[in-house]
Amino acid sequence: MTMEKIYAFIFVLNCFLNIHPGARAIGINYGLNGDDLPSPSDAISLLQSRNISKVRLFEPNTAVLTALKDSSIDVILGTENQNLQSFASDPSAATSWVNTNVVPYASSLNFEYIAVGNEVIPGDLAQYVPSAMQNIDAALFAAGFAIPVSHAVSMSVMGPSFPPSNGVFSTEATPIMTEILKFLSSKNSSLLVNAYTWFPRQSEPNNVQLEYALIDDAAKPVIDNSLIYQNLFDAMVDTVYAGMEKVGVSNVDIVVAETGWPTAGSTDATIENAQKFNNNLIKLLASGKGTPRKPGKVVEAYIFALFNENLKPEGVEQNWGLFYPNMTEVYHVDF
Repeated sequence: MTMEKIYAFIFVLNCFLNIHPGARAIGINYGLNGDDLPSPSDAISLLQSRNISKVRLFEPNTAVLTALKDSSIDVILGTENQNLQSFASDPSAATSWVNTNVVPYASSLNFEYIAVGNEVIPGDLAQYVPSAMQNIDAALFAAGFAIPVSHAVSMSVMGPSFPPSNGVFSTEATPIMTEILKFLSSKNSSLLVNAYTWFPRQSEPNNVQLEYALIDDAAKPVIDNSLIYQNLFDAMVDTVYAGMEKVGVSNVDIVVAETGWPTAGSTDATIENAQKFNNNLIKLLASGKGTPRKPGKVVEAYIFALFNENLKPEGVEQNWGLFYPNMTEVYHVDF
């Protein structure tokens, strides 16, 4: 079987899995910016005990990847932003990265995506993303793996986009996003999007209802022509879909690579609100409803984050975890 046929088979298989409402739709981000975190083996055991079958790693870590072997946990593995320029300009750098961080683990670990960089569009590093993705993809192909590559974008790639049907990429982001999306389309891969309802609520509290941001059924809906939005999460996802369609791409799915709610450090950052958001998110995705723009298409999402991380800046940044470093719950989430 050629690698192109393997890519096509994976795409069809993913479509089949998406027939089942909520199937394997929730994962978690596992960050390592703490000096008091449990061992990787204990962290992976915690994931298994909570039936969490998907994890995102921001960068390779030998101990974590080793602990994930034979765990039946799917992995999004990220590359560090500092490597984007070398990946783009030197295919051998991409090959070396794949040989070091993928090849030793792929026989006993399912890499769902390789995320080539995180949140660099717009910005100085954005110019390197398309070529870096292509070279990592070629290195995976040469090593015999049909692992999709992608890039994780924040909502800052969007221009003024209310309501969701008006979604459009910013002038600065449009050329790079168009190139990335056409590449993803050719490879049957997905776009990774970091979509936090927390940030619009914080920046525009007078215009964004708390209930709307928390995916609460009590929220006043937003009407967008014939579409009705009951929550901001769906609206953010569909905003990006609308932007994709405006650059001529309609066959690339969105995976929400980060979303969540903090428990301390700012207005509305409470344990109660975080628990509401994440449990409501899981309920929404498990329903299999999809979004108003893409009804019936299950959205895959990764909650940020597994642990509170004490080496991040003080305040909100240290308070996104579902668990304390001693592995006790900050609050309960029904995975």
